[in-house]
Parts: sequence; C-alpha cells; structure tokens
Amino acid sequence: MDEPPPAGSTRAWLELQAIRALLDAQRRRVTRYAERYGAPAPDTVPRAPEAVAAPPPSGQEVLYALPVAALLLTPVFGEDGEIRDVVLLARNATARAHAATRFPGGALPPWTGPVSLFERVPSLAATAIPRMLADAHRRGAPQQSDTVEWLLNTRTGPVRVSAEVRIAPCGDHFLLTWEPGGRLSMAAAAQQLVRTCWAEWNLADDGIQPSRGFRQVLGLAENVPVPSLSDLADATTPDCLTTLYQALYDVLLRKRVTRCELRFRGSERIFRMVAEPVRIAPGGLVWALRAVLTDVTTDRRRREAARRAEHDARREHERAEAVAEIAEVLRAAVLPHFQDELDTYGLEAAAVYRPDAPGAGVGGDWYKARGLPDGRLLLALGDARGHGLEAVTLMAKLRYALAGLAYTSESVERLTQWLNEVACADARESTATAIIARYHPERTLLRWTCAGHPRPVLLRDGRAAQLPAPAGGPGLTLGVLPGAAYNATETKLETGDIVLMYSDGLTERRPADPDQDTLRFLGAAETCFRESAPGPGHTGLQDYVERLVARLDGPHCTDDATLLALRRP
Repeated sequence: MDEPPPAGSTRAWLELQAIRALLDAQRRRVTRYAERYGAPAPDTVPRAPEAVAAPPPSGQEVLYALPVAALLLTPVFGEDGEIRDVVLLARNATARAHAATRFPGGALPPWTGPVSLFERVPSLAATAIPRMLADAHRRGAPQQSDTVEWLLNTRTGPVRVSAEVRIAPCGDHFLLTWEPGGRLSMAAAAQQLVRTCWAEWNLADDGIQPSRGFRQVLGLAENVPVPSLSDLADATTPDCLTTLYQALYDVLLRKRVTRCELRFRGSERIFRMVAEPVRIAPGGLVWALRAVLTDVTTDRRRREAARRAEHDARREHERAEAVAEIAEVLRAAVLPHFQDELDTYGLEAAAVYRPDAPGAGVGGDWYKARGLPDGRLLLALGDARGHGLEAVTLMAKLRYALAGLAYTSESVERLTQWLNEVACADARESTATAIIARYHPERTLLRWTCAGHPRPVLLRDGRAAQLPAPAGGPGLTLGVLPGAAYNATETKLETGDIVLMYSDGLTERRPADPDQDTLRFLGAAETCFRESAPGPGHTGLQDYVERLVARLDGPHCTDDATLLALRRP
C-alpha cells in the first residue's frame, strides 16, 4: 500500500498533501497536550523505597491468582529424560466454574484428586499439547497454540471442545491456561465471513491496534506492515482522496462519526469505512481514530446490476408502450365498426376485439366485411403470427391485399391462394390463419375457405355446431408453402341463423387441446343464447357477442382474441 500516486496527477498529489498536513497537525496537538498534561520526566519521579525481598510464590499460589482458567500440571519423566506423562494436580476457581457451566448436571466424572491428564481426557494425547509440554520443558519458555480441539466423552454424549491454549513453566510444574471457545479464531473467521475488519490508529506515534483479520480482509500479505493512516491515503485511488480527507477532517476536528467509501490502487474492491474519534477526555482532544472497514464490492455490483436492469426494463416498457400505441392507432384505422351498413346485403354484423393484455396490448387478429361491385359481400377473419407492431403490420398487409384481390371477382379459393402467395413472398416468417368467405345475398349462401383457422360456428335455434370442413379438410396456414391449393364449402343461411367466426385466442388454453377448445366455445354460445336470446338489430347482436366474449375471457387467456358475428334477420 506504499505505492506512490499516479504521475502527472496534480490534483491527487495536492489532496494527498492536504491529508498528510491534517494528520501532522493533529499529531502536534496531541504531542503538545502530552507535554503539558502528561507524566513528569523520569529524573523528577521520586524513588520508591527498596522492597524487602520475599520468597517467590508456589505454583499453586500462582494458579489461584490467575484470572483465566488454568490447570497445574507436574511432569512425569522417563529414563531418557523425556516427559512420558503429566499429572493434573489442581484447577483454579475459573477452571472449575467453566467446567460447571459447560458441563452441568454431573456430565463429567467427579474430581477425586491428582490424576493423569491423558487418562482423564484421552483425546488430548492426539492434540498439540504433548508437543507443547515437551517444548516448554526443553526450552524453558511458554508455548502457545492458536486453537486446540479435542473430544470429551460425557454422560450426555461426546462434546467438541475448542480453546486457545498456553503452557508455561512454573518452577517444577507447568501452568496450562486456556481461553474457551477460541474467541480470537472465531473473530478472525467472522471477519472473513462478513468481509469486515477494524483498527485503531494512534495519532501521536502511528501506533496501530488492528483486528486479527485486518490484513486478510484488505488483501494484504501476512508479512506486510499494517498501514498507517498516511499509508492508507497513499494507497487510495485519486477519485477517493477528497472523500477520505473529508472523513478525516470530520473525525479529527469536528469530533464526530463519519463514513466514506474507498478504493485502493491495484484492486477492484470497494470498502466502506465508518470512523469515530477516540478522545483523551470527554469533549477533549482526539488522540486516536477508530474505524471499521467493510468490503462492499459485491453489494455495489449487485446494486449496479439492479440499476442497469431497472434502466433496461424502463426503456423496454417505454418501447412497448410506444409500440402498443402505434399498433392500436393502426388497428383502429383498419378494423371496421359495424352499424347498419350491411343491411342492404340482408345481414347484420357485430364484432368484439380483446387485446393481448400481458403483451403489447395488440396482436395480429383482423376481420373484414366489404361490399363488392358484383353485389356480393366479402367476409374474412384472420390471425397473423406474433404480437405487437410486427403482427399488426402483417395483419394490415394481408387485409389490404385481400381487399384489392376481391375486386377481381375471382372465387374464394383463388383469393385464398393469392393471399398465401403474398404471405410466402414476405422476407420474414409471415404466417397467418384465416377464414375467407363471400356471401351471396340472392341465394342467402355463404361460400368460404379455411386456411389453418378454427372453422366457423353456426348458431341455429339456440343450438351451436361447427360448420363442416371443405372437401379435403382445412387448408394450410397462409405463408407456409407457396402454390398451396384451397377448397371451398357452402353454407345456406336460414332466417335467424347466426354465423360466429373467431380466433383461437378466445378459446385456447394451456396445454392446448383443439377439441376441448371447440366444445368450450359451443357450450358458451348456447349458454349465452339460453340466458338471453340476441335482441333485434345491430345493438342486440352486439350485446350477445360481448356477453359471449366475457364468458370465455379470463386470466388464463394468453393471446388477443376476436369474435365476428353475422346474422340473417
């Protein structure tokens, strides 16, 4: 972390100098305070009277004086002078209290006096303790292990014990002390789990008291010195120096808790630092800075990804709304609205279009009813592939093409073939289903073809039935195969007959079953007729088709749907 700032960055260099000046100024304040109110010089301290020599305490006296859990051990040597066993002589009050708390209710055998340590706790023989005892005896110096773990068999079952153990020579004995639970190890592990560390920096001499996992969290090697505040500033990226200066200013001079985010050069990680002042006295001078640093890189990346996703979703939503608006305007311009304009042909018509609510709000459904020069009536209903503006564009192309082709007075079979060629000629995957019909008013005859579309339904005297398919069955979907041939069939209309043409979005459910879809439509048509037969005129027919669509509609519908009704009054 001692790499200099990037060359040529004048602003960064000035900000770094400002941070150093701020720290130096606070150091001088603390030094002056210590000189004025600190301890007297060594040569002015009165000498204490010489103490009378006293005999050293025994091992048992030292044992009972220790504030931590401790055992007094005596070694048993073999003929080779090496320790072959140790005898547990005594426990201090803290050790007894710990055992009573950790193993209540007589879970351990009662204490009966001195006993071999490895007989009382056999699993200790497989730990680092025998080696630590041998090293303490051979070197005459305390030995310490970060964590020692062993199993203890109790009356309630085996218990795993973890502790930080220290063994020190004490005359002819050993003192074994431990900190239950390996608190330092657990603290370091916790820091790694939450990517958090802390430290306290003394402002007078750059003395540092870091947490055990400080280096690991910041990504420093174990042999690298813990950075001072000045070192921390050196390692901070130029874009974060202003933030760091403001944080130090708030802590040292304003004496308040503050927070900032830091990035260090050579690393992509982001740290949040929360710092507070440590004062010499309440309300007095700040002599140290205490800070907690948390790695928030993952959190920041997730938030950034969420912001990008939200931005993309908003743009997509705006685009969908624009497409829906354009498509709706286009649809309103091309779909007819019936009143009484078909009266001259001896028919009444009504239609309902229900847009695709989960999608763009519009789809590829279309219908057509237009008088022809020969006195006949062109009727059609289709469903272009897809949704949104693309489907509406294809729908409009096919609808206008059919309107123009119908003026040729060719048969509906020929019109359907030509419309198929129009769809096949489109460069994209432009497919559509359709019912194309011509009504002959002088014969009350409906002559129609089917291109992969649900067949029309005839409602006569309250009974609904699907019209028989043309010879050879329904033809291919438009746009699938150039040159496909289509056959027509004829339906004679009687007074009061209602012909219903609809798109599959009105009946289709997931999983799709065409037969069940058709039965559902037939049942709904008859039910609506029984509840209230269509009244006279366009208004009565319109009311009927709206009730029918409402009965079939619901949250299970996943496509736009259209219903066109024709009645011979």
